[in-house]
Amino acid sequence: MSRIVITLGDPAGIGPEIIGRALDSGQLPGGFEFDVLGDREAGVPGQPDARSAAAALAALDQAVVELQHGRAAAVVTGPVSKDGLQASGFPFPGQTEFFAHAFGVTDFAMLLTGPTLTVGLATIHEALANVPALLSPEQIVRIGTLTAGFLRRRGIVRPRIAVAGLNPHAGENGAFGDEESRIIRPAIRQLNECVCATFSGPAVPDAVFRDAARGHYDAVLAMYHDQGLIPLKLLDFDSAVNVTLGLPFPRTSPDHGTAFAIAGRNLANPSSMIAAIRLACELAGDSQVPEQNLRG
Repeated sequence: MSRIVITLGDPAGIGPEIIGRALDSGQLPGGFEFDVLGDREAGVPGQPDARSAAAALAALDQAVVELQHGRAAAVVTGPVSKDGLQASGFPFPGQTEFFAHAFGVTDFAMLLTGPTLTVGLATIHEALANVPALLSPEQIVRIGTLTAGFLRRRGIVRPRIAVAGLNPHAGENGAFGDEESRIIRPAIRQLNECVCATFSGPAVPDAVFRDAARGHYDAVLAMYHDQGLIPLKLLDFDSAVNVTLGLPFPRTSPDHGTAFAIAGRNLANPSSMIAAIRLACELAGDSQVPEQNLRG
């Protein structure tokens, strides 16, 4: 029986509530053992502090040990407070980067997927002003390859992926910027040459997510965090899942935060946590197949 570990997140947030309700939902697949890591008593609902942040980090560290020793097939992470973690010395922008560093992985990506949209991100937790300088054909090819691999693992033989432009109107032939012609278009050509998927674009950012939601694409590759996550959370907030691609094991998480304002009030919707656990179980069956190796 495969074992899935679930980190509690910050115990002052909604993590304990949504995890408990997910495990009691009757909506999780059989054949898996679920173990929750973390100290529920280390936080008062709605009152995050240094102790609750330390408990969240301890659960993450414990998950790493379980995965390193082969005692878990996947990890599902509860929501944490990035501010709280970083105030306690956590040096990473988020849990995505934490797990990549813990396992020495440099070729990783953040992807969110829901019933309506799947969105890969060319850049993750970066200031918007830094995004143009961080984009390169190599970076987009790397993330596009990982995104295609994820879709193929889920049974889409030849994924259709739209690559969003960076600028309004995808640059309008250079009138609003040249990143589309200089960076994004060469990346799309290279992706179509070396990856078993169909990449199109640069797509106009304010229209491409509508087309994807209507089923014309299997995923959109967005150039920066909010470009991709605003439409996804608008359409799939209660059921989307955050996935870290490129790790030697599945790591998923709900697509929302700690929601300290409603913690302990039995108001939190567990749907995204249920979806995260279900996806971790699905991916655990072939967790030894790195996405970047699923090339054409």
